[in-house]
Amino acid sequence: MIFMRKLNNNRIQDLFLLDPSITFLNHGSFGACPKPVMAVYQDWQRRLERQPVQFLGVEFAGYMLAARQALGEFLNAPAEDLVFIPNATFGVNVIARSLQLQPGDEILACDHEYGACDRTWLFMCEKSGAVYTRQSIPLPPASAEEIVERVWSGVNERTRLLFLSHITSPTALTLPAAELCARARQKGILTLIDGAHAPGQIPLDLLALGADFYTGNCHKWMMAPKGAGFLYARKDVQALVEPLVVSWGWRAEADFSLGSQFVDYLQWRGTHDPSAALAVPAAIQFMRDYQWEKVGDECHALLEQALCRINTLTGMPSVYPTGGGFYRQMAIAELPRQPDLKRLKNRLYEEFKIEVPLIEWNGRHFIRISVQGYNTQEDVDRLISALERLLQTG
Repeated sequence: MIFMRKLNNNRIQDLFLLDPSITFLNHGSFGACPKPVMAVYQDWQRRLERQPVQFLGVEFAGYMLAARQALGEFLNAPAEDLVFIPNATFGVNVIARSLQLQPGDEILACDHEYGACDRTWLFMCEKSGAVYTRQSIPLPPASAEEIVERVWSGVNERTRLLFLSHITSPTALTLPAAELCARARQKGILTLIDGAHAPGQIPLDLLALGADFYTGNCHKWMMAPKGAGFLYARKDVQALVEPLVVSWGWRAEADFSLGSQFVDYLQWRGTHDPSAALAVPAAIQFMRDYQWEKVGDECHALLEQALCRINTLTGMPSVYPTGGGFYRQMAIAELPRQPDLKRLKNRLYEEFKIEVPLIEWNGRHFIRISVQGYNTQEDVDRLISALERLLQTG
């Protein structure tokens, strides 16, 4: 079957700016912005430059409110509980620096977290005397219930915050965030979920999820321009949040306030180009116009096929439990351990023009494949053919 969904007589591939000579199976790293969304983004930039004083000094707050309202509708969260930030790592830093960690406090995570966020917590713990604890989750886990129990076994009376990815970066594993957030609330433990890969890839209802803090990217699976991320905070914990950059929003005067201290502190951070955030409603509309949930179903089927073929090629077992729900459009397949993983990646790109990440995690080697609407059956066939040759030659 050739994955070639036609929309308005154009292939999905034609809606993106990606180099057609590259087999791009790495949407998960930085995303890819469709042409219609990029056009809206550039229009916002032009509007800013035509009259920057009027735009930033008078109209900015209204524009941002409309964008936050569109994002809030998409995520099922009140606009006043959301702020735009550059990316999810920025959001983790906001919360990490706001907690005022004390010696003996513990941050509980797992061993599948994104390296930049691991570094954020290690940096803050070294400064404060707090402890960053990572519970081990095996691959494959037996079930979602096993993941919950393994993570929860690390909780003790010193646990200050539970920090977890919604979808992990190195292993592309969807974690049972809602169940863990519910347990943490019962125990009086704060929760921060790193949703870098979740919005646009899986359905997301922030109120139902129940996290105290949730940070995500719009530039990945929502396909907004680079520099569009968000931070959500429940109203009853917003007083804990401090600005990374102190600007006019701190102690804002009545006629300058946006009606929410949380938004004041984080939205007013000095002169910057807000065009990426303002293009987020266009990205949401793009997904609606092109029935992206159905596109995602087709992507998942193509990815499932790719994993099966790689596992057959390598003889390695699947790293995901049977029954589904552990991955959507991004997943990993284990490779035989390579003497030089970087060389293998370079050869995939240089000899076959395939952009796909190879990952070392806990002493094991994986290929992480992202399938987005612009990918085709031919892309998967090309990857399998390249792996057949390269894994045989070493």
